Amino acid sequence: QVQLVESGGGLVQAGGSLRLSCAASGSSLPINAMGWYRQAPGKEREMVAGITSAGITAYEDSVKSRFTISRVTGKNTIYLQMNILEPEDTAVYYCNAGWRMSTSWSGPYRYWGQGTQVTVSS
Repeated sequence: QVQLVESGGGLVQAGGSLRLSCAASGSSLPINAMGWYRQAPGKEREMVAGITSAGITAYEDSVKSRFTISRVTGKNTIYLQMNILEPEDTAVYYCNAGWRMSTSWSGPYRYWGQGTQVTVSS
């Protein structure tokens, strides 16, 4: 069973930065893509950013110029560097991971983390 452990959430003022981390563990890790989704109160869960083992990335339009997803080569660990945070970025951020035939991001995938709260104050 794959476990995803997130860290790095918190409270920050608008314009500030945070970095989220997600590490996958478990036996026989069938993973070739990892990424982040978020869910704000009263809203549907939405994709934020994703990266595949081929290094192909995908971003939601509103974060494309502010957030950067990266991965540790050879390890099932990813980071999400979030800069110029806005109150609209407030949400629970979930790590997502799994495997599909495609080398491009095609989430959501099978495995989910517990979520980490990001709160941006105005």
